[in-house]
Amino acid sequence: MSGETAVKDTVVLVHGLWMVGWVMRLMGMRLRRCGFHPVFFSYPSMRGSLSQNALLLSRLVAGLAAQRIHFIGHSLGGLLVLQMLAEYPDRRIGRIVLAGSPYNGSCVATKLARGRPGRYILGRSLLQWLNRKPPAPEGVARYELGVIAGRRSMGAGRLIARLPRPNDGVVAVEETRTPNTSDRIVLDVNHSGMLLSPELVRQACLFLRSGHFSHDLDASS
Repeated sequence: MSGETAVKDTVVLVHGLWMVGWVMRLMGMRLRRCGFHPVFFSYPSMRGSLSQNALLLSRLVAGLAAQRIHFIGHSLGGLLVLQMLAEYPDRRIGRIVLAGSPYNGSCVATKLARGRPGRYILGRSLLQWLNRKPPAPEGVARYELGVIAGRRSMGAGRLIARLPRPNDGVVAVEETRTPNTSDRIVLDVNHSGMLLSPELVRQACLFLRSGHFSHDLDASS
């Protein structure tokens, strides 16, 4: 890693269920324009349990030559970041942005988990989150958490369960509520569209730098 890169704040991007690291590339390019150094974490969201993947993420973090490390986790990726912070704390951790992460439960995932085909679709990581209590709030209270939810109701989740409104087509806004958050915001974006949204990156950059989102009339609800 070059000296110039080492002095920049690093942001680890963690993808969601059924995805791989490259889906975060556009977000990473935009973060780089904001002055951050993006690092992409790819993990087996279907085969690996949440704890197994948290260990993999902690090893990536341990190997980073960075003075301060932030995180942006999309959907399941946000839950994985919280799991890692609870199990493998690191003094270099900065701020964390959770984008569409169902910390407060998921009616879509709960319905799928009732049958064997649905449990297969969900994979081991999300099933671990559903079957066990999430990390205790005090376990992550030392970190600054920013939560971004979506309110554009377009997504496959609407075909599986009756989602409470507002929702992003997969995760309801209420399901993203997370204890001990520093700030939260709702954007006019759907679940998968978060990966492509320039507004989400703008808001994430603001939070990573200041610990707060911009609550203007166009972004918030």
